[in-house]
Amino acid sequence: MVDGLRRGGRRGLRRTVLVLVAVLLTGLAAGGCGSQGEGTGRSDDTTVTVFAAASLSAPFTELADQFEAEHPGVTVRLSFGGSSDLATQILAGAPADVFASADVTTMAALGDGVVDPQDLATNTLQIAVPPGNPADVEDFADLARDGVRLVVCAPEVPCGRASEAVAEAAGIQLDPVSREQSVTDVLGKVASGEADAGLVYVTDVLGADDAVEGIAIPDLAEGVTTYRIATVAGSPQADLAAQFVAFVLAEAGQTVLEDAGFGVP
Repeated sequence: MVDGLRRGGRRGLRRTVLVLVAVLLTGLAAGGCGSQGEGTGRSDDTTVTVFAAASLSAPFTELADQFEAEHPGVTVRLSFGGSSDLATQILAGAPADVFASADVTTMAALGDGVVDPQDLATNTLQIAVPPGNPADVEDFADLARDGVRLVVCAPEVPCGRASEAVAEAAGIQLDPVSREQSVTDVLGKVASGEADAGLVYVTDVLGADDAVEGIAIPDLAEGVTTYRIATVAGSPQADLAAQFVAFVLAEAGQTVLEDAGFGVP
């Protein structure tokens, strides 16, 4: 009788183990089917990474919010900086899907690294001075006056190239105390009082509110720069990147740029 109970217990144990194994296999099969189904669609956490010139910070932040609102589940990751620095990062393999540069030259330097570059907007160089204009800067020639602490962008940066072009056209030799890697760095030094004047874009002056004052540079076409935008070649989010570019170039996107002070390309 005891042996029978032992045999019955072993049989019951085997049946229990078999049932558990069957349940486990069924669960795994169902899980496998579920993951295959999810893999057929776009992830809810899709991210498009946008590298953009520092001067585009305000309008592109607004446009990114609008794009995300119209594309549930999509995140726009923004990275701002000097156009030349961003281009170098892209050439080095940085994971960017879209690139917006502050001039044509920087975009062209990427060659086949970008797809179908298009004109995005225009911007105009302007003199920025601290509130109250303590150095009494009135025009471009004053930037070369003794004692005026001038800050400009480095020559490899679009705003630096534009500054040099304007100076050459005006026949004026500039001697800046500092050359910065982005236009926002120039603006920051003027706003903080570290500089008496800086060459930035009109959009930077507008975006700074009362932190700086702007002085126009009249009749110098060299002070106007054209921004370009393109998808980055080999982007894993090529379709989504193209959608973002189209969104920015559409009427609503251009309105946001115009409101920020940019011109129509």
